[in-house]
Amino acid sequence: MSLAHLTEAVTAELLLKYDRPGPRYTSYPTANEFHESFGPAEYAALLVEAAAREDEPLSLYVHLPFCHERCTFCGCNVIITRRPEVSARYLDLVAREAELIAGKLGRRRRVVQYHFGGGTPTYQSAEELRALHARIGEHFEIAPDAEVAVEVDPRVTTAEHLAVLREIGFNRLSLGVQDVSGEVQEAINRGQTPAQTEEIFSEGRRLGFQSINIDLVYGLPRQTRGRFARTLEETIRLRPDRVACYSFAHIPWIRGNQRRIRPEDLPEAAEKFRLFGQAIEAFLGAGYDLVGMDHFALPGDEMARAARAGTLHRNFMGYTVMPASDMIGLGVSSIGDLRGAYAQNTKKLSRYEEALAAGVPPVERGIVLTPEDALRRDVITRLMCNMRLDIGAVEGRFRIDFAAHFAEELAALRVPESHGFVKVSPEAIEVVGAGRLFIRNVCMIFDTWLRKRQGGKPVFSRTV
Repeated sequence: MSLAHLTEAVTAELLLKYDRPGPRYTSYPTANEFHESFGPAEYAALLVEAAAREDEPLSLYVHLPFCHERCTFCGCNVIITRRPEVSARYLDLVAREAELIAGKLGRRRRVVQYHFGGGTPTYQSAEELRALHARIGEHFEIAPDAEVAVEVDPRVTTAEHLAVLREIGFNRLSLGVQDVSGEVQEAINRGQTPAQTEEIFSEGRRLGFQSINIDLVYGLPRQTRGRFARTLEETIRLRPDRVACYSFAHIPWIRGNQRRIRPEDLPEAAEKFRLFGQAIEAFLGAGYDLVGMDHFALPGDEMARAARAGTLHRNFMGYTVMPASDMIGLGVSSIGDLRGAYAQNTKKLSRYEEALAAGVPPVERGIVLTPEDALRRDVITRLMCNMRLDIGAVEGRFRIDFAAHFAEELAALRVPESHGFVKVSPEAIEVVGAGRLFIRNVCMIFDTWLRKRQGGKPVFSRTV
């Protein structure tokens, strides 16, 4: 069966069996397991430890949380305000955090992945972004070949924004589109015309951005295959280098803004599944490669090449081709991945400011990985990225007998194997055929934290 027809192999019974809540695994353990006994002191100690590895590069994520209004589908940590003085003050705080963290990292300042995310980074003026980048650049060295990316909202982004971003070294754009249908946009409180998207896309091309990505979401309210077809056509017409086609994570018990979405407007699981199948068929038919679980890239793009080579990586910024041993997060709610631990900044702007005024990292919670966590993170990440796990390589890295250590998991894999979703041999675990559509379910087999949560309150979106 060709990749373009993956969904055709999945019966209603299989869909019902596999459609259950599960993580997206931008981390393992997931952020739901972070706890407040990990705080500023623990993070500061890890920064000092990280400083000793001065030859190793870093990833750096900067969270710019402001938006003028909130989309009802949004699951991000955002701050809604139309008071520019609030965001201006925030940018100063981020720069102060950069100085504080860099001081603890000593000479270890080289960054190979640098990302402005949000919120809406282009909520800020072009000159504010220039100034923030300059102040961060006083403390961190952005490598000449670094992946320097920014998320932009075509509704508020201007040609001046793009010109300044390109001038100061940004080489990748990610454009939020979601869906071009007026009916869907009305349901998610996001009015955005195809002309607005095309204008920013074309300007990015003219300015020479190395890679342009478009974000789409399937499973949105009022979304139908007919309406989604137009979104896919418009996207393919622009021919972005990459497309992220995310499953709508409906979690109204966590994100109150999603309570404004009427459940009856959402496509049922089977229809949502077919929407993603429609995207796969459209993009593969247009010459894109399917990368990971929900990305598409032109064959010559770095992401597609990394996927073919088995070197794709995944972190809180999503799929990436520039893995670094440690990631620093700046700004409210940002998450760092440092020396075998995750650390998350406070989500409250007032607490963020208080911590920086006191000269301490604004970390509110986190978790130190055990050796077992590190092993399972490696297994899950490699499956999520490359759809294949080299068992001998895992045994070599972690000095284990894989069959003995994961006897329970190998037994559990017989179920998806019987459905043609995986192939298991003494040498490898391979996710095949329609199993790619259920990669989260496959990885959940290796998740011991998830087993402990069974029967508790829901915290994850559904896998379909």
